[in-house]
Amino acid sequence: MRRIRGFTLLEMLVVASLVVVAMAIAASVVGKALPGQQLRSAAKELAGQLRYTRAQAIATGKPKLFTLDTNTREWKAAGHSGVLPKSVEIIATVARSEQPAEGVVAIRFFPEGASTGGRVVLKSGRAAWQLDVGWLIGDVRLSRGESKQ
Repeated sequence: MRRIRGFTLLEMLVVASLVVVAMAIAASVVGKALPGQQLRSAAKELAGQLRYTRAQAIATGKPKLFTLDTNTREWKAAGHSGVLPKSVEIIATVARSEQPAEGVVAIRFFPEGASTGGRVVLKSGRAAWQLDVGWLIGDVRLSRGESKQ
């Protein structure tokens, strides 16, 4: 008589519990990395939109405005708009003449490539990304920084 080989119920339960533990650990690691990923993604998106606004000003020969509402987290660029995640804190420094309303900051790009300049810092926990817009040539620089808490 041949004996049929297979897994016992106990072996299957042990394997299933190991899979559940591994998935819980993986979910914890991914969950902790998610806010940092959102912050980096938001910073790269804003840098791209600032560069796009500058390019539109040069291409059309007309000044273009990039605005960011620090209260509602909405940004508007040349024909584009979006919203930053709620987990991201915004600190912005721009020319006083480019503040259309309370809590709203703006950076104006001119047809020759210059801008009114400014700095936008996006923070989440201890991580921070800094966007610097040069006034002379309107260049947009994105750099990683540490948030002081």
